[in-house]
Amino acid sequence: MNRFEQKVALVTGAAQGIGRRVAERLAEEGARVVLVDRSELVFELAAELSPTHEVLALTADLEQYEECNRVMAAAVERFGRLDILVNNVGGTIWAKPFEHYEPAQIEAEVRRSLFPTLWCCHAALPYMLEQASGAIVNVSSIATRSVNRVPYGAAKGGVNALTACLAFETAGRGVRVNATAPGGTEAPPRRIPRNSAEQSADEKVWYQQIVDQTLDSSLMKRYGSIDEQAGAILFLASDEASYITGMVMPVGGGDQG
Repeated sequence: MNRFEQKVALVTGAAQGIGRRVAERLAEEGARVVLVDRSELVFELAAELSPTHEVLALTADLEQYEECNRVMAAAVERFGRLDILVNNVGGTIWAKPFEHYEPAQIEAEVRRSLFPTLWCCHAALPYMLEQASGAIVNVSSIATRSVNRVPYGAAKGGVNALTACLAFETAGRGVRVNATAPGGTEAPPRRIPRNSAEQSADEKVWYQQIVDQTLDSSLMKRYGSIDEQAGAILFLASDEASYITGMVMPVGGGDQG
């Protein structure tokens, strides 16, 4: 398939997990891909793809608005346009009942899982509006209805609201905005963990409660694969979804989130 032939796609959180697989598959289907991550691991992916694909790798802290502006400008400077934005940065840092979160941890969860998407949408939008075309796919989560992840769930609820509101504003100007809401996903161990502290006995119990609830809520009673998550993201980014905007698509084996 060549659904993205000559299109320019920027993927955040591209160094690992779902973001990496989305970037690989975009390149395989003809896109010129901008790989963005705060980790220098993103340059390893660029080295793997660059012999046969057009890629640009950038490191950035997307919790900072200026950094989001910088990477969008660099993408357009290199490739002349921006057709697709996949906002994949985010993820639970701590897993615990809400009363056990410290205020600084609550703020860190929201900054990690809402602000990169909010800032990147704002930074990318002028380029897409100027060319009167574009597709934004935000990666949310079914954890908006979950245990032991209240701040993360609140942040992803914000992503859902952002998706709907921005779609209202841009539908008549050529820009589509959608989101996927991944459920539990089997992925290789993270080379750079979100939280490097060793889990306490209580934290191990609380995390297992998340796993149990995720499996119980899924009609299929299993975790999904990275390719199952990437497939939904690529569909919404493609012209096959040209009449879809403002949608949050649950990808959780039947769990609607």
